[in-house]
Amino acid sequence: MSDHTSIDQPGDSRLASNPTMSNWERDTLEKLVFATVQERRSARRWSIFFKLGFLTVALLALWAYYDFNFASGDTENLGRHTALIEINGEIEAEGSGAADTVIPSLNKAFSDPGSAAVVLRIDSPGGSPVQAGIIVDEIQRLKRGYPDKPLYVVVDEICASGGYYIASAADRIYVNKASIVGSVGVLMDSFGFTGTMEKLGVERRLLTAGENKGFLDPFSPQSEKHREHAQEMLNEIHQQFISVVRAGRGKRLKETPETFSGLYWTGARAIDMGLADAFGTVDTVARDIVKAEDIVDYTAHEGLPERVLKKFGASVGESAVRAAYHSAVPKLR
Repeated sequence: MSDHTSIDQPGDSRLASNPTMSNWERDTLEKLVFATVQERRSARRWSIFFKLGFLTVALLALWAYYDFNFASGDTENLGRHTALIEINGEIEAEGSGAADTVIPSLNKAFSDPGSAAVVLRIDSPGGSPVQAGIIVDEIQRLKRGYPDKPLYVVVDEICASGGYYIASAADRIYVNKASIVGSVGVLMDSFGFTGTMEKLGVERRLLTAGENKGFLDPFSPQSEKHREHAQEMLNEIHQQFISVVRAGRGKRLKETPETFSGLYWTGARAIDMGLADAFGTVDTVARDIVKAEDIVDYTAHEGLPERVLKKFGASVGESAVRAAYHSAVPKLR
């Protein structure tokens, strides 16, 4: 009996008071609890992420839906109003000054039975004579098609060169006394690197098919023949510009030797010269001239995706290439 007791008691004591076994269980339990908490936190974070992502997509979809419906929907129920179209920045193949952007807005504004008049608000230093010419041609067509619907231009900071090319087609031009107006001229600018290349020991290897294919190449010497040809083109475009201004301004224009020299003037001086008609803003024109204080913006605004891409530099490379190409293209600026 005593032997049996002496054998069982030591074993029971080790099982009840084994500290190693107790710590292992505690550590394992803590790890399991910690892993469970981490998993729940991770799941919660992913849940929040997906919910925010879904909300963002939903908001963008709603934005695109309402923006599209305003741009393409029917505006007959707006009542009598003044139609506004804005041109900001350079007149070029993209942006608010592009013909592809401005012309659809012009067509919608003129065709809307509720619009009493169309106001172009321009803030532009100029740009492409091609884009400006296309817009002017469309303005003249629309004015013939809607003879009872006037088109006015309101100048903000600047309306120069290509901007004024467009403005001159308006029935009246309104300015601020400090606005910059004019610059009826054409330029073509680039750089010549031939001297620098010689100093650096760089050889230009240009192969062309056609004796004039290297026209205005910045890495080759400029020949007199090419310079004269470029000047002839500039003079021709300048005369086209002058013709548009004379036709648009008519007898109001008080020509002087400086009028078409490329100079620009303040808004107050532009009125004296007949380049503009009076002082005014979009609000004063809508209220006092059109007699329709309600203003509806028909400007085709750039979409959110394009703004995001430009903000993060997606078009930097393209802009650099375009800048190199456009350096030797005639500009109204």
